[in-house]
Amino acid sequence: MKVARLTSADGRELARVEVAATARQRSRGLLGRAALLPGHAMWLAPCRSIHTVGMQFTIDVVFLDRDDRVAVIRENVVPFRLAWGGWRSRGVLEFAAGEVARLGLACGQQLTLRNESADS
Repeated sequence: MKVARLTSADGRELARVEVAATARQRSRGLLGRAALLPGHAMWLAPCRSIHTVGMQFTIDVVFLDRDDRVAVIRENVVPFRLAWGGWRSRGVLEFAAGEVARLGLACGQQLTLRNESADS
């Protein structure tokens, strides 16, 4: 799976992000994992909604619009729930529960997702 870095508008590094680039990767998402480490996330795009059916842990969900601005935040989404980001959403970042608060993410915030170079 490809890896990217998530940064804030002021250049602060927020997370190491696994990029679910294929339909198969997006449909699997975080299923089958026991946890997601702090400082890590998964990017699913295109994506306007997610489910946590079959998941083993609670997550924070951040939907981004086409300009990579935070459109919707859903914190502490427990297993066997749905979360919808609305029509403006183009993709979603999934974090371990509590990461949205720890990172200080807020609606309207500009984020940047950059692919890591092959030698990183």
